[in-house]
Amino acid sequence: MNVIVFCGSPRRNGNTELLLKEAVKGIADAGMSAQVFNLNLMKIKPCQDCGSCNETGKCVFEDDMSLIYDAIRTADRIILASPIFFFALSAQTKVMIDRCQSIWCEKYLLKRPIESGQFGRKGLLLLVGGMKKDIGIQCGEACAKAFFRTISVPEHKTLFYLGVDQKGDIMKHPTALEDAYKAGKKLVAE
Repeated sequence: MNVIVFCGSPRRNGNTELLLKEAVKGIADAGMSAQVFNLNLMKIKPCQDCGSCNETGKCVFEDDMSLIYDAIRTADRIILASPIFFFALSAQTKVMIDRCQSIWCEKYLLKRPIESGQFGRKGLLLLVGGMKKDIGIQCGEACAKAFFRTISVPEHKTLFYLGVDQKGDIMKHPTALEDAYKAGKKLVAE
């Protein structure tokens, strides 16, 4: 089973990354490995809406997205983890999602969706926000759902944690780390 993970946090060892590490640990304890993409460290140009992918389903820009496109196409399980900033996914996460416009074109315009493969395709969404209201989670999850739908991941589980702001606050949450660990383990057990 091929598992890929997108960490959309700019903060090294921040709350989102700590939560994600627990999910990856659950995957490892289930006997699987995961390829982790730290989006903040990658060179990804924002989508230019040039329309080139409308005809081919391929992006004309050559950067680190090439690695991501290949990984998405062959993945059975995909984890997307992002902090919530201003009621939205992080810029690092959003730039990667926007560059999946070429996959959207391939799926919907050219009628060539990504095949589900032997294990099917499932996802896990991890969101962490400092605010106490869930509007940011709702907005971020709406974007993530569109991403998962575009890359042919028909179902995903969402874990979100609010009021987690200062670096390391996720460690104080009574269930977050255990929830993420169990969700990672379950994701590859199904």
